Amino acid sequence: MNYILLIIGFFLLIKGADIFVDGASKISKKLGIPSVIVGLTIVSLGTSAPELAVSIISSLQGSNEIAVGNVLGSNIFNTLMVLGVTLIIMPLIIKKSTIKKDFFINIAVTTLFLLLTFNGILFGKENYISRFDGLLLLIGCVLYIVFLIWTVKGSKTNNAKDVAAEMAIASTDIEEINIPKSILSLIIGGIGIVLGGKIVVDSASSIATAWGMSDKLVGLTIVAMGTSLPELVTSAMAALKGEEDMALGNILGSNIFNILLIIGASSIISPILVSSTLIVDFIFLILVTILIAILIFAHKGKEKRLGKLEGILFVALYIGYMSYIIFRN
Repeated sequence: MNYILLIIGFFLLIKGADIFVDGASKISKKLGIPSVIVGLTIVSLGTSAPELAVSIISSLQGSNEIAVGNVLGSNIFNTLMVLGVTLIIMPLIIKKSTIKKDFFINIAVTTLFLLLTFNGILFGKENYISRFDGLLLLIGCVLYIVFLIWTVKGSKTNNAKDVAAEMAIASTDIEEINIPKSILSLIIGGIGIVLGGKIVVDSASSIATAWGMSDKLVGLTIVAMGTSLPELVTSAMAALKGEEDMALGNILGSNIFNILLIIGASSIISPILVSSTLIVDFIFLILVTILIAILIFAHKGKEKRLGKLEGILFVALYIGYMSYIIFRN
């Protein structure tokens, strides 16, 4: 029965993501908002909903290792597997100016997560993410949202000529876009993503438990992969539909919100005790994020093309990481 539910969950995820990306893309075109901003906000928040639900529920039930393992594992999955598979399906032409700030915010937030989690090592204490740490992360989340709103306003002003040109070329198509209908698509797609993610996680977790896996390993692997499936499907769909900025924006935004919002909320509900062995996973996440930043920003031009070769490299790194943590546990 769990295997049947797993298939149903995958179907809901894929269909929900397809509808969700369509709605988000139409809204961005109608309002003149750059796709990368939509990816960093609406899409990333929507695809992070499964992580939020799973982490809060696990915190309420006292299974804190699942919460932190879920976020850490999800961010590693997003950075390597989601981006890697997306690149294998469709190469991305990345505009450096649109994602530069968010890329470095992602690295800074991940480093802050590491420092808050393992500051106990410096004082010879256990590694806790306290309620105060959670409050700091939630404040950071609010500040990040304010930054995104400010970016939207600036982008709409700076891109006024581009939007006008686009409207002149395809004014009929843009006029035909129905905002209420597009918002309904966002809601229906979001419900499909969340429901599909929950079904996948529940059924996969039951299967994993039957195999005798630990909570930490389940959080880093099955639950992390299950809750990150919306990001995988949504970014792949966005790339196939030509929304390259939205595809990358979804990955960056999801990683940032996973730490600031999900860990922040979960640790306020219940302080999180973190195993010292996870420091390796934190450092690995920071290093691969820096690697991707180097691949993009070391190039002198305004744009950087990432293709199948880089995609295969990222997927191979994730498979190697998975082999390591399974062996470690």
